[in-house]
Amino acid sequence: MALTLVNPSGLPEIDVYRQVSIASGSKLVFVAGQVAWDAEGVTVGEGDLAAQVEQCYLNICTALAAVGGSFDDVAKLTFYAVDWTPDKMPLLLEGISRAAAKLGVAPVPPSTLIGVAALDVPEHLVEIEATAILD
Repeated sequence: MALTLVNPSGLPEIDVYRQVSIASGSKLVFVAGQVAWDAEGVTVGEGDLAAQVEQCYLNICTALAAVGGSFDDVAKLTFYAVDWTPDKMPLLLEGISRAAAKLGVAPVPPSTLIGVAALDVPEHLVEIEATAILD
């Protein structure tokens, strides 16, 4: 595997992600921000943050599979969430959990969450971009 995920001592241990990603692979993959579109471009889970997060994860996996990777190769995620407030965290975590169960992965790479006013399409509640490392 091209990545090692760690929580160094001296930093808080966060259950849903690791603080540091160490890359040893040779191919850097940037996945464009994924929204909750299915393969036909139809929004999945309109008005449902958890469903949209789940679809974003599935789309990231589809993109990585196309270049020979998987979610296990993700070194960093960035979330852009519309009108973010901390009370939305359980829905975000539910979506991550549902995607992890479908994909059979433990999605814990370092992550950044950024609240935004809007995304490209009004019904999109979240966009997630990924950086991966492949051997």
